[in-house]
Amino acid sequence: MSAGTKDDPWRLTTAPGTSEYTMYRDDEADPPALVCQVGTTKLSYRASAIDDLAAWLREQGDWVPLGAADENKPVIAGTIEAWGRDPVNPVGGWYGLRKGYRGRFGMYLPPLLEELGLIELTHDARNNRARAK
Repeated sequence: MSAGTKDDPWRLTTAPGTSEYTMYRDDEADPPALVCQVGTTKLSYRASAIDDLAAWLREQGDWVPLGAADENKPVIAGTIEAWGRDPVNPVGGWYGLRKGYRGRFGMYLPPLLEELGLIELTHDARNNRARAK
């Protein structure tokens, strides 16, 4: 497994396996961030999302739909995407840091947590789900 640094990022694929992207942790950012590079698009999320999402999935105790959506699109309640924007989550709202690109939390975070051995993730063509290990 890679180190998850800018020089040695995690190389990941979306749950359906249709898109490749890289992600690395930037602890020098304020707040510490996960930088996600998808083609020419750069997204960033709070690094605390790793532990927070893993803990939330443990609390759910079962499979949770990913529900990935762009920032300006509505989300389906009870999904990982909805939790990543919810005012009652540990950061009080969005885990996404880059305005206009704060969405897709449910698309890009679960494969990282799977890579880190924290969750199980389905890899179907659509409607993927995750659960804590």
